[in-house]
Amino acid sequence: MVYISTKVCKTSDIGVKGNLFGGTMLSWLDEAGASLASYLCSTPNMITLKMDEVIFKQPVKMGHHIRIYGGITRIGTTSITLRVEARRFNFFSHQEEIVCSTSMTFVKIDDEGKAVAIEDNIKEKLTREFLG
Repeated sequence: MVYISTKVCKTSDIGVKGNLFGGTMLSWLDEAGASLASYLCSTPNMITLKMDEVIFKQPVKMGHHIRIYGGITRIGTTSITLRVEARRFNFFSHQEEIVCSTSMTFVKIDDEGKAVAIEDNIKEKLTREFLG
């Protein structure tokens, strides 16, 4: 998995039970996943097709730093599927603990919003480097 981004849980991100609101975590994962998919496919034209089962493993509290990682699990004709993990970072031990994970699929689109093929040379390179 490759590092994508870091988010800090702020007061405004907290839900009624004192934990990070789940919808905020989903937003963070979607933004990070789309960013990675765009980078890997060399285009800004990637949109979210689906997010599979989301597992919230640990609570996130105010002040926690969350590092988001992703990796390729599948490359299709027009889509790329990523495994995305959010990990709580401990500054004292420098250890990370998975707090949330999911699988997400992104589709390459044209200017009209229709699915278009990911170039073969990109698919071959990604397969060789990440799925090889």
